[in-house]
Amino acid sequence: MNKTWLATAVMYGLVFNASAQSNVTIYGIVDAGLVAERGGAAGNVSKVTSGVGSVSRLGFRGVEDLGGGLQALFILESGFKVDTGESDVANAFGNRQALVGLNSRSLGMLTFGRQKNPLYKALGEVGDPFGLGYAGTSKNLFPLVGPNTRTSNTVAYATPSYEGLSGEVTYSMGEQAGSQSAGRQYAAALAYSNGNLNTRLVYNSRNSDSVTPDAPLVSHDLGHNLLFVANYNFHVLKAFFSYSQDKGYNSAVLPSANAYGTAPKASTDSSDLLVGATVPVGARGTIMTSYLHKNDKQWNQDASQFGIGYSYAWTKRTNTYIAYAKINNKNGAGYTVGSNGDPGSGNSAFDLGIRHAF
Repeated sequence: MNKTWLATAVMYGLVFNASAQSNVTIYGIVDAGLVAERGGAAGNVSKVTSGVGSVSRLGFRGVEDLGGGLQALFILESGFKVDTGESDVANAFGNRQALVGLNSRSLGMLTFGRQKNPLYKALGEVGDPFGLGYAGTSKNLFPLVGPNTRTSNTVAYATPSYEGLSGEVTYSMGEQAGSQSAGRQYAAALAYSNGNLNTRLVYNSRNSDSVTPDAPLVSHDLGHNLLFVANYNFHVLKAFFSYSQDKGYNSAVLPSANAYGTAPKASTDSSDLLVGATVPVGARGTIMTSYLHKNDKQWNQDASQFGIGYSYAWTKRTNTYIAYAKINNKNGAGYTVGSNGDPGSGNSAFDLGIRHAF
């Protein structure tokens, strides 16, 4: 008992001491709900799952003023599963974000570590009315798998905003022994925001070559993604538009490899379209809806998705939600209706849950 108390006291002492010196903030999201999935080889699946609207997480964010408008900063953020209490990535701490850097009001921000890909940020922050969550998430069809969500060994620079214009570049080193280029990835984004209008253009290039000890380099052509996203707030509703072109190896990795008992083929030449809206309902409610279409120009394995949801904000930190989406797969396509933290098991899903941020 004394050892437990002592360990707890030391932990709190370290947190409060760090807070006093560097303004450290502990933050997080706890999100879980009931999910009913239909239409896959697994049959009818009903479950309590974590991260339906937002992946559940615990994070530490620190900022220290260095003077002259310059700040040092860090973020350490880990995901976890509310339904089981496990980490969402085994034996990993900081799997969502782990970065350190400098931020200047006049010169911009430079950071090093594991960070979000500009493709992921553009869809989540601008292009998707579901904010990448719930059954209607754009993750179900848009190429947001693996390094297209977060990259390790990354250097990122973001410019300050100038009359609504801002930019960001990231460079991720593959760091594979025997090759300087294998696993390398870079991206660039240009954003414009003015009043009710928000837009973002992103280019992403991914090298999927791999090196195995005592074996020759496995080489592939580069994967390229070009994404444009926009939203406009008409106040009676906010309209959303997203369009991407995906070409090359691993440019559009399938979220689920074999959900229907037949293995679909990942396309190396495809495009993705989203049109959607959010509609305020009273002071606290929001309707979310979108239509997505995947145009597979290589295998003709197209897919379309319709999603609709409703969120009610009890406070600024807590909301309850309900959502439904269905995918129409063609010619053996294997896309599934998932959520923010789960790729799903079938072509339709219904969500009911609660999300709390702290």
